[in-house]
Parts: sequence; C-alpha cells; structure tokens
Amino acid sequence: MSEQNEQKEKKIQIEMDREKDVEELERVLAVVSEKVPALLNALTDVLYGKEQSKKYAEAVATFYKSLVEAGMDKSQAYELTKDYMANLNIAGAIGKLIKEGKEDEIGEEIEKAVKEKIKEKVRKEREEEK
Repeated sequence: MSEQNEQKEKKIQIEMDREKDVEELERVLAVVSEKVPALLNALTDVLYGKEQSKKYAEAVATFYKSLVEAGMDKSQAYELTKDYMANLNIAGAIGKLIKEGKEDEIGEEIEKAVKEKIKEKVRKEREEEK
C-alpha cells in the first residue's frame, strides 16, 4: 500500500473516531440534561430541609454572638454576619434558580459549554493535520 493511501486511511479513521466521540458525548449530555434538574431538586432538599435550616440558623447565631462577646460593635457584627451568611449560602444561588424554574437553563448552559469545547478541539486537530 502506498504512503498516500495510508495517510488517507489514517485520516478516515481519525474522522470516524471523532464522529464516535461526538455521538458518545451527545448521549452523555442527553443523560446529564435529564438528570441535572432532579439532582438539583434533591440537593435543594438536603440543603434547605428542616434539619439543615436549623443548623444554618445556629451557625449564624453563634457567629454573631461570638463577635459581640468579643467586644465588637453590634452594627459591625451584623455586617460581618451578613457576609458570613452569604458565604455559607453558596447553594442559595442554585436554589434560587430552581425556585425560578430555571433548572433547565443550567443543563442547557452545561451542554452549550461542552459543545463549544468539542468544536474548539476538533478545529485545533484539523489545523494540526494541515
């Protein structure tokens, strides 16, 4: 077999492998976009259930009380406690999206970002082949 034919076969094989990868990724993304909303709902239940809410309130109250007992002005302690609450409530942003009915948008954004990365990778591989 000539070198030219070998190169053509190699390019064909590379293209077929890419197509298989893209198809597999599409299947994975379909599953992810189906499962992410349910996962987020379950996460919300864990984070905002009765027991977690109680622990969150106790943590915030303890933080504020410690600041005041250490001699900090109540208004300063309040401001720092607000910041502390915002840092503890990372999942609050996710919960807000769920409450607003935007969980589908999260899956769509993930899917869009992954597709863009694939396109970029394929584009780079094609440039390297040239």
